Amino acid sequence: MMNATQKSSWLTKEAGEAQREWFQIDATGLTLGRLASRIALVLRGKHKATYTPNVDMGDFVIVLNAGGVKLTGTKPDKKLYQHHTLYPGGIRTRLAKDVLADNPERAIQEAVWGMLPKGPLGRRIIKKLKIYKTDKHDHAAQQPRVLQISNPGAPVEKN
Repeated sequence: MMNATQKSSWLTKEAGEAQREWFQIDATGLTLGRLASRIALVLRGKHKATYTPNVDMGDFVIVLNAGGVKLTGTKPDKKLYQHHTLYPGGIRTRLAKDVLADNPERAIQEAVWGMLPKGPLGRRIIKKLKIYKTDKHDHAAQQPRVLQISNPGAPVEKN
């Protein structure tokens, strides 16, 4: 039996004990929502056996070619991105196709943020996401592993 001051090693896992890895994802041709859900899973650490909901156990994720991400259906013309300038009447609204053309990093960042917990834990987790518009990045020293994401929503070509 354990007394109240001892903690079982399997019961709790502290963030300092987490083994962090770096993953690299090529977003070319992937659907935004499916990509974001996979990124959020890796950032939270849900792919690990030691996952704990209240501890940051996740890995770092590098997203390359963010400009190649796509939206399906009528979302490019109907989905809106809004932000407020903090001045009276300062709400700004843009269509998704304009955001993807100008700043695809923002579209991916907001999609992933929507899938993470809000609060101090979520703010700590989102900092491990690195998004680049092209295939050049500054994290070669971390030797990231390539994470393959299939696109099950893509149409199947029949011969």
